[in-house]
Amino acid sequence: MEQLHRLYNTHVKLLAFDLLSLTQTPSHSPSDPISFSRRGTFFFRAETVGTITSRELKPNKFLKFTVDDGTGCIVCVLWLNQLVSPYFSRCSPPSVRLIAQMASHFAAEVRLGVVARVRGRITSYRGAVQITVSDVVVERDPNVETLHWLECMSLASKCFDVRLS
Repeated sequence: MEQLHRLYNTHVKLLAFDLLSLTQTPSHSPSDPISFSRRGTFFFRAETVGTITSRELKPNKFLKFTVDDGTGCIVCVLWLNQLVSPYFSRCSPPSVRLIAQMASHFAAEVRLGVVARVRGRITSYRGAVQITVSDVVVERDPNVETLHWLECMSLASKCFDVRLS
């Protein structure tokens, strides 16, 4: 079981094609997180790089945007409701304010046409795979997309597509 969850806290570099082909695995109990798998490897968090092609802001609720890496488009959701969400009521108020400030900063960075690195938890909404964003970085290096592609292909062939024995 440990082998199956070795990537639990790792943001795995994935292309949109690979991310969108993940199979959702039902959790065994309500406390278990929903997981996604491919060829026996479980994925919980992902990192992708691409161009922001759409942006839909619901003030004080969420920012939904799409990242296109050339192999497909990934829907990403950045929650902006930390100050009013009951989920954060158990956290200390200064921590919640800091999380809300960071989310607002990330939302301001997401603009149409920019190349961004997005990291977050793999989730699904109405049966479609998406990323619930934990951080966004606007990339300025023109080679970053090509490097991401090469890293994804290398990791897929050496780590993710290896059959577990």
